Amino acid sequence: MSDPNLMEVDSSTSVRGGEGEAAASGVNIITNEKPQSQDQAMEIDSLSQPDAAGPSSEAAGAVFVEQTTTTTSIETTISTEGDSGHSLPLPLPQTIASAALTNDELSIPTAGPSHTHLPPTTGAPYDLFPQSTSNLQIIERPKIYRTGYIYNPMMMLHCQEGYIPTAESVVDNGPGHPEEPMRIKRIFSRLAEQGLIKRMKRLEFGEVTMDQVMLVHGEDLWLKVQGTEDLTDEYIQGSKQYYEQLSLYVCRETAHCARLSCGGVIQACISVCQKQVRNAFAIVRPPGHHAEPDEHMGFCFFNNVAVATKEVQRRGLAKKVLILDWDVHHGNGTQRAFWDDPDVLYISLHRHDGGRFYPTSDFGALDMVGTGAGEGKSVNIPWPGPGFGDADYIYAFQRIVMPIAYEFAPDLVIISAGFDAADGDRLGECHVTPAAYGHMTHMLSALAGGKLVVALEGGYNLKAISDSALAVAQVLLGETPAELDAHQASEVATEVIYQCAKVQSKYWKSIDVKACEPPEVTALEDGSLPITSIPDLLKLHRAWHMYEKHQLFQIPLASEELEASFGGQVLCSENVYEMGPRGVLVIFVHDFGNLRVETDGVSTTNVHMANSYLINTSDAIVDWVKKEGYNLIDVNVLKQLPTHFAPDLPKMVSKSGTPLEAQLIRYIWDNYIELSEAENIVLIGHGTGCKTIMDLVNQREVEQKVKAVIQVAGLHSLVRPDPNDEVKRSWFRKSNRIYVPAEHPVLEDERIQKRLGGQVHKSDKATKVVDVLVEVLPNIKEFVSSKLPEIERPAPLLNGNGNVDGNADGSGDEQVRMEVDVEVQDHVNGHDGHDGSQNVNGSGDVNGGEPSSVIPPVTAQ
Repeated sequence: MSDPNLMEVDSSTSVRGGEGEAAASGVNIITNEKPQSQDQAMEIDSLSQPDAAGPSSEAAGAVFVEQTTTTTSIETTISTEGDSGHSLPLPLPQTIASAALTNDELSIPTAGPSHTHLPPTTGAPYDLFPQSTSNLQIIERPKIYRTGYIYNPMMMLHCQEGYIPTAESVVDNGPGHPEEPMRIKRIFSRLAEQGLIKRMKRLEFGEVTMDQVMLVHGEDLWLKVQGTEDLTDEYIQGSKQYYEQLSLYVCRETAHCARLSCGGVIQACISVCQKQVRNAFAIVRPPGHHAEPDEHMGFCFFNNVAVATKEVQRRGLAKKVLILDWDVHHGNGTQRAFWDDPDVLYISLHRHDGGRFYPTSDFGALDMVGTGAGEGKSVNIPWPGPGFGDADYIYAFQRIVMPIAYEFAPDLVIISAGFDAADGDRLGECHVTPAAYGHMTHMLSALAGGKLVVALEGGYNLKAISDSALAVAQVLLGETPAELDAHQASEVATEVIYQCAKVQSKYWKSIDVKACEPPEVTALEDGSLPITSIPDLLKLHRAWHMYEKHQLFQIPLASEELEASFGGQVLCSENVYEMGPRGVLVIFVHDFGNLRVETDGVSTTNVHMANSYLINTSDAIVDWVKKEGYNLIDVNVLKQLPTHFAPDLPKMVSKSGTPLEAQLIRYIWDNYIELSEAENIVLIGHGTGCKTIMDLVNQREVEQKVKAVIQVAGLHSLVRPDPNDEVKRSWFRKSNRIYVPAEHPVLEDERIQKRLGGQVHKSDKATKVVDVLVEVLPNIKEFVSSKLPEIERPAPLLNGNGNVDGNADGSGDEQVRMEVDVEVQDHVNGHDGHDGSQNVNGSGDVNGGEPSSVIPPVTAQ
């Protein structure tokens, strides 16, 4: 008698199929049949096997057909008994053709590799075998159950007051609570109807213990759940609202069912890890993946999968565990339980809807990757809405799930198998078919040597969960998953996978970001590109804005390298080479500001246009410069203002800035500032522009012309003055002002402040660099004014026609340009050179004709 815990593969169907014919022809079938009980090994009927014997014929001797069955092959031998009682086995084809047994003679075919050495012959069967051996018997071979299952109808006792079991013909309980007891009964019944239960081993299991639960949860939660056993009917009614806020309901059997559900998943994992079964299906409820370490929620009381994972790790049965959660809701509780655990990889495919889908938080967003030692061990694939189906899920498996899973190389795989993404589920509103669930299970079965546990989570359409569970169980039993129709992932899904790949590629070498990149239109029919980069858009915007509002023009850059990098980003006043009314030239180097972009959710890159905008405080400086009558060179380095330090914390003090930006500012100094008649230069840096300003200070002899250096610093390193040039350092200490946010780290180190030349001033209110410039602008004006020589600003004299008549006394040696707020479109278009202002010489004569600027207006192309 074989061990009842072993699997026997029985070909009894094919044997019985030819039993009558064999008996009629004198062919005796030797089999070892024994009755099967429910607790004995499962039977796999070899329906595809051919009949063991051919049609009826009278034979002089008895032909014995012995079958030794395994899961993969059938060995067939025949023996014949004559008068001498001798017998000898001979390999034969599995099917004996009717023509082979005629007129008491057996014809041996010549075809086939296994018997080509035998010459074709005919004769009485016993004449063919002059030698004899003893009769061969079937040798029993050790076998193993393939799949175990967990099920106990006692788990159906967790129900709402007044619950009426849903009829078998109903596929959705409509207005009733979706997490209803019939969910597990329908699944079990469907597997039994299809003959799967008898092919599986029932695993005996008990309730989870307090010590096991506390591997994940706190004692308070354990006591809270246990306390439901003693609730009165009145208390249950009175606490309804409290539990509904947690998406729960309770009764006096809730704790018992929760203990059984968790205990069942634990036993399934233990049985698989101990090789009692190869894989297992835990048909349990209530579910568990929403239960957090300190709170039950979302139909879940204990986190079944998390507790089971901790238990097998505690017993040393598995170290590295992969938890794949394909429930349509994010398993917030499971992810939080292993948030910093490097030995548990949690991967979830779920609806996120920008944090609006249950459990309504950003914990399931793309960038939620774990922390500490567990960073990179949480992988979230968040769908931005309903409607995702087979092609999207299979694509996610191919691009993200399986590459990471193979690289992780788990010892055990657990599927948090919620079937609420199934087609027909009214909560999930997705369209995953049973075939797709089968394929996903099939892919995961290749991991961990096949050690796989499927633990039921959600799924609320009774027909959909039954069909889906059937497809999964069939794959667990070794059947090939059903064929999928031709499919292609949706555009939205490919974008989500691409964004996920970009995040996860930091932690997994197997993720190929380029392969995940969505296809894009690369060229139009005429060969032109349909793409305009964000930097180009910002350049065009600023060129137009600064010309329209401030009449600033683009400076052409003779260097091809600089033009390619900074073309359109350097603007100036019209008469930049001239002294101007005050003899002051301001060089303002700044970031482009902060581009605030709101997307349609964390899981998508679709920009919400109406709620996206550019914060650019640099206009405040330009307005002030224009009002004071200073000339201006405006340099936009086209970098975003940093709002936080990088994780590696950059140095507070550096020797230089970016080489290319340093080259740009030197080019501007050599070709414009040095050639300008203005003798009073003011350098202002904002954000990362501070580095560029300091590169100029350190690399050019600026002390004679530069009267003031102002830095409005952000959260980045600052360039120190050359420590080897004491003359420059002394000048710099007198001419420099640095303004930083109130919480800038440089304020904590006096030694660093001295290296920066001192004069570091903090903002009183602003904590963000975008706000600092506006707050400290009055201080900047006062400081600049104190550093400039006393130059009286003449007031413009206007005649009755609004034209400039000249200076008040009709004299003066310096050329003064008076600006009048009159807009003349002809000059904007570059036709006649008049712009509502006049150049007045010392005699009070008005210079007409072309503007004196050597730089023509440049329009944005």
